[in-house]
Amino acid sequence: MGNTFKTAFLLTALTLLLMAIGRAFGGQNGMFIALAFAVVMNFVSYFYSDKIALSMYRAQPASREDLPRVYAVVERLSQKMGIPMPKIYVIPTDSPNAFATGRNPQHASVAATRGILQLLNDEELEGVLAHELGHVSNRDILISSVAATIAGAITMIASMGRWAMIFGGYGGDRDRRDGGGLGALFMLIVAPIAATLIQLAVSRSREYQADATGAHLTGNPYALASALRKIDAYARRIPLQASPSTAHLFIIQPFLGVNAGMFANLFSTHPPIEKRIERLTGRPAEYTQ
Repeated sequence: MGNTFKTAFLLTALTLLLMAIGRAFGGQNGMFIALAFAVVMNFVSYFYSDKIALSMYRAQPASREDLPRVYAVVERLSQKMGIPMPKIYVIPTDSPNAFATGRNPQHASVAATRGILQLLNDEELEGVLAHELGHVSNRDILISSVAATIAGAITMIASMGRWAMIFGGYGGDRDRRDGGGLGALFMLIVAPIAATLIQLAVSRSREYQADATGAHLTGNPYALASALRKIDAYARRIPLQASPSTAHLFIIQPFLGVNAGMFANLFSTHPPIEKRIERLTGRPAEYTQ
């Protein structure tokens, strides 16, 4: 399944889940009220998420004189992609990582940690920056905001439903006799979990897409694969202290630990590094070192 089709499919699944839970708890009015709240919250997040993320990690604006290596690569790749030159920031930590943020290419920023600039060679750094510019070009901040809006609405409706059941506003004796109470309770528990899983799947799909965009842009998928392997290994020793709400922004997931298997991957914002390397190179990760 192509990444673009997969993202569309997952967003459709989120929308259908929203409609189902909205109809179950409060009909259309309940659904639209919760959606309106979620839209307002995510509208603020959409327009200010870049400033929030940059300040959260104490990112400092960097000039061309400060980071000539980064400026040269980003300027060349931006021109190649036909997007404006984003603002460049450096994050004062030795943990290697990077992220892009901004609601569209005209308001984009790329931030790299001090650690990643010291760790990677020129080709690997180019691969990472191409990946981040891929997020900008693919408008992933907008896509993740839409996913967060719908998932937030589902969670809000479920919360409203739980309070309604506690205080007798939903169900009552008739619904309990008909078994509706159990069905509603099941929906209240399952829907927010399902929404979170779908939202995380959207994030993982966009990472694969940014990898593919970055590799195509540089024409050197092995450089990005090498960078991912280096960052992954080094970040395990010096983990980045990050907020879960912004973990999806980074090129690799912060707090990266020992892979706990497929179930843990369901709740991850990023695909496994091995899978990303395999997609980039067409070969299993252990054979591309």
